[in-house]
Amino acid sequence: MISANNVTLRIGKKALFEDVNIKFTEGNCYGIIGANGAGKSTFLKILNGQLEPSKGDVTITQGQRLSFLEQDHFKYDEFTVMDTVIMGNQRLYDIMKEKDAIYMKEDFSDEDGVRAAELEAEFAEMDGWNAESDAAQLLNGLGVSTELHYMQMAELNGNDKVKVLLARALFGNPDILLLDEPTNNLDLDAIAWLEEFLINFDNTVIVVSHDRYFLNKVCTHIADIDYAKIQLYAGNYDFWYESSQLLIKQMKEANKKKEEKIKELQDFISRFSANASKSKQATSRKKALEKIELDEIKPSSRKYPYIDFRPEREIGNEVLTVEGISKTIDGVKILDNISFIVGHDDKIAFVGGNERAKTILFKILAGEMEPDEGTYKWGVTTSLAYFPKDNTEIFDTDMTIADWLAQFSEIKDATYVRGFLGRMLFPGDAGVKEMRVLSGGEKVRVLLSRMMIMAANCMILDEPTDHLDMESITALNTGLQKFSGVLLFASRDHQIVQTTANRIIEILPEGTIVDKITTYDEYLESDEMARKRQGVSHVETEEEDPSDEA
Repeated sequence: MISANNVTLRIGKKALFEDVNIKFTEGNCYGIIGANGAGKSTFLKILNGQLEPSKGDVTITQGQRLSFLEQDHFKYDEFTVMDTVIMGNQRLYDIMKEKDAIYMKEDFSDEDGVRAAELEAEFAEMDGWNAESDAAQLLNGLGVSTELHYMQMAELNGNDKVKVLLARALFGNPDILLLDEPTNNLDLDAIAWLEEFLINFDNTVIVVSHDRYFLNKVCTHIADIDYAKIQLYAGNYDFWYESSQLLIKQMKEANKKKEEKIKELQDFISRFSANASKSKQATSRKKALEKIELDEIKPSSRKYPYIDFRPEREIGNEVLTVEGISKTIDGVKILDNISFIVGHDDKIAFVGGNERAKTILFKILAGEMEPDEGTYKWGVTTSLAYFPKDNTEIFDTDMTIADWLAQFSEIKDATYVRGFLGRMLFPGDAGVKEMRVLSGGEKVRVLLSRMMIMAANCMILDEPTDHLDMESITALNTGLQKFSGVLLFASRDHQIVQTTANRIIEILPEGTIVDKITTYDEYLESDEMARKRQGVSHVETEEEDPSDEA
C-alpha cells in the first residue's frame, strides 16, 4: 500500500495540493485525472519521491518495491536494451553484475566463493534465472523485435525507446507501479497488450492517462484532481463521469429546494415580523432561515473547447481513387503498390504499427510528397483540409495566431476569425500570441481551428490527439462523430477510432494493406487479426469498392 498523508504542495503562493489524504491499496488500478495544470504528473513525482511536498508525507508498506515509468529517454543510452529492462529491479541487476565480476576474477579466493554463494542464493530467490526470458517476453509483447534486445539503447528510435522504458517499469512484478502517460507513442497493438497486462496485474497501479478507453479498460478507481483536492471514486472513467455529473445535479436540485424554502421563510418574515400575534412565528422562521446553508458548487477547472467541423458544400460520389502507390525512402519500401477507393460516406481509420507508412501516405494524398509509382485522384467536388503529425515548420513564424489563421478564411473579418480561436480556448487577447511560443496542446488547438475555418468536406488527420488534454480529446471525438464529410485519419486513441471509423485500412509492416468495411473492435476480433497474433503470414484481402456498400 502507498498513501499520501496531509500532502500540501505550494508553488509560490499557489497551492497545487492542499491537505491531500488518499490511500492506494493492493489489487487496484487507480487512474489519476484532472485538467491540464491540475498537477497529475506532479502528484506522481511526490509519490515516487522525486519531489518533496511542502507539508505532509508519503508512506509505503515496508518491504514493498515501487517502480515508475522513466521519462528521460536518454538516461540509459550507454546500456543494452536487455540490461535497461532488468534494471527495473535494481537489486536483481546489481546482484547479476556483482556475480559476473566475481566469476571473472583470475585470483578467485575463498571469500569470493562465500560471497558468490550468498549472491547465488539471493539471485535464485528473486527468480533471476528467468530474468532475461521475462524481459524478452515484455519487450516482445510491446512490439520490440528480438533483434533489438541486445542493442545499445542509443541505437533505438524514439518509439522503441519508449517501449523499452515501459518494459523496464513493468519488469520484476513491482508491488507499486506508477505510470505517467504510458500509452504515449505506443501503437494500438502495444496499447492493447499493455491493457491486458495491467488487467491481470495483481499489485497496485497508479496511472495518469488522457486515453479514456484505456482508463475504462484497466481502472478500478478514479482519483480526480480538482480545486487542489483529490476525490476518489470507485469504478472506471465512465463511471466517474456519470457519478460526478450526478453529484453536481443532485447538489443543484438540493440547492433549488433550499432556495425555495429560503424564499418561503423570507416572505413570511417580511409579512409578519411587525405583527405582534405572529412575531413568535416570525422569530422561529428567522432561526430556521439561519440554519439553511446552500451547497457550494465550485466551477470545475476543466475547460472544454467547442469543435464543430461544418463542410461548406456536400461531397460528391467520386471522392478519391488511389492506384498502385509505392514509396521507398532510404532504401526501405514504405508503401508497396497500395490501391483503394474512397466513397462519400467513408470515415477511414488507418491502423497498424507502421506509423511512418501512414504519415507518408497522408503526405502524398495531401500533395506534400510525390509517390515513386502509382497515382491518386481527388473528385472535383472535394475540398481537403490536412492535419499533419509534424507541425514544426508551420509554427516557425513570427505571425500571431489570429493573423496566421486569417490566411485560411474566406471571411477576413477579425471578429469572425477570433471566434474560431475563442471556441478553442484562445479568448480575447490570446489571439495576439505568436505562433512560435505556443505549447504542444495550444499548437494542436490552433491547427484544429484551421480545420474548422477551412470548412472542407474531406479531412486527413494524422494523430490529432497528441499533446491534447482529455477535455480537448473528448471535444474532438464529438466533432469527428458529427462531421458529415469524409475522414481519413490515424489515431492512437482507441475510443476515437472505434466511435468514428466505419472502415479500417491497416498498413502492414511490408507496406501492403488490409482493407475492411467494419468497426475497429470488430476488426480486432477478425480472422486477419487472429492470424497476425498467431504469427501466420499476412494475406491481403481483395480490395472492396466502398461505393458498393453504400
